[in-house]
Amino acid sequence: MSHQDGRHSDAPGSPPVKPGLPVRLSERVWRLTCANGGLMTGPGTNSYFVGEGDHWALIDPGPAQSKHLFALQRAAPGPIGHIFVTHTHPDHSPGAVPLQRLTGAELLGRLSTHANGQDRTFKPNRELQDGDRVRIGPSTVLRVIHTPGHASNHLCYLLESEGLLFTGDHIIHGSTVVIDPPDGDMRAYIASLKRLLTEELTALAPGHGTLITEPHEALCALIAHRLNRESRVYEALSAEDPGSLGQLREHVYQEVSPALHGLAERSLLAHLLKLEADGRARRVGELWLAVPSS
Repeated sequence: MSHQDGRHSDAPGSPPVKPGLPVRLSERVWRLTCANGGLMTGPGTNSYFVGEGDHWALIDPGPAQSKHLFALQRAAPGPIGHIFVTHTHPDHSPGAVPLQRLTGAELLGRLSTHANGQDRTFKPNRELQDGDRVRIGPSTVLRVIHTPGHASNHLCYLLESEGLLFTGDHIIHGSTVVIDPPDGDMRAYIASLKRLLTEELTALAPGHGTLITEPHEALCALIAHRLNRESRVYEALSAEDPGSLGQLREHVYQEVSPALHGLAERSLLAHLLKLEADGRARRVGELWLAVPSS
């Protein structure tokens, strides 16, 4: 596969993302960032226009903020025929329905298997399946890759002609994402990361932050980080035996400020559930125990 027509930027040392400012990443790709920055969203949610000529798609319209929706309409390089969402968390998909009313675009994505914490307004015209290819224009095709882990309905979209992968919250720039059970699944998340290593990628276009220009190195680093954290969880289990979430969190997340203890315990639970599925931990009521290696 040739990626000669890709012309991506945001190399290391690039200036930070500026919300509301359209940035051209290639002949087929523009980025516009919502001004919803914060603890969970970094500099804000990225929306991407993908297409050519009079054929354009929008990936992740973001929250239904009137200022952002107006900015998207103003920045659109051409008519929007498709609106894709990577997943239905409230910072990624609520803008889809109002933009569909304005543009008549087809809504594409997946429904979540868990209702809690999801955007319930999103109802796709077509539910996408792993491996689907959606043609945006004569030479612009997005391939769907189902990447559960951060969310059960999470999808990444590969712009095949450029090797550019739109990653939503599966991979973000400069941080790791929260895996919050039951919709978040650490075992599925690590498997999804490993699967992406088999793809021919030139860059990652994340839901938050700038482009990641060394995609396979980033994937390997994320996998190593999660597995290292898993090892610390297992060590803590062996030390406490049994231990509550709070006790284990003190071992595994000593560097985390008290304000983030709740989030840390959700990620800790995700690791414990993976260890349980792998036969390395078991639960007794509210306590967790290590299962010795045979």
